[in-house]
Amino acid sequence: MAVSALVLYVIFGALGFGWRSWRQYRATGSTGFRGISGRPGSLEWLAGVGFIAAIVVGLAAVALQLGGVLGPIDALTAAPIQTAGFVLAIAGIGATLYAQNEMGESWRIGVDASETTTLVRSGVFGLVRNPIFTAMLVFGAGIALIIPNAVALAAFLLLVLTIELQVRVVEEPYLTRVHGADYREYCATTGRFVPGIGRSTAPSHDT
Repeated sequence: MAVSALVLYVIFGALGFGWRSWRQYRATGSTGFRGISGRPGSLEWLAGVGFIAAIVVGLAAVALQLGGVLGPIDALTAAPIQTAGFVLAIAGIGATLYAQNEMGESWRIGVDASETTTLVRSGVFGLVRNPIFTAMLVFGAGIALIIPNAVALAAFLLLVLTIELQVRVVEEPYLTRVHGADYREYCATTGRFVPGIGRSTAPSHDT
């Protein structure tokens, strides 16, 4: 199972980051990478660093199980759970690529406060505001079920926390500042990660 999880990790990274970044560069001349926001120690900075840490810890979970250092939690090793993990991981990869494609040239990793991107509200972005992050969480949940050891579960929890931070303290304030009333209306009518859930008035930063 650990080998399968590693293969899925490689596929996700190669397609979701490598291939997508190459496509972005071909289309715009930019890879789409904007780096980590905020000063060291700030919530914005912690969101970016935490996201990277979640990936590293997730890969460590795979390596530890491959090396026999860490075993899965027995209660989570039933075949239906493992199968659900594979389904979720594969669905997460596909959904990530689909949502990235829907975002078009506005796709990027991180935020550059000096640039203005188009507010995408069509397609899957009409259902949820952050479908790429939703898809990543689905993938992360799948991996945690494929190799349900303590480190893998901790990595998934860290991923959830840092994505929440990234959206709430980096993405939403930036988009509100750039798009103002349009983005606040979008927040009021569209769920954050799940359709209908997390609809709210975004913080006012457009002045």
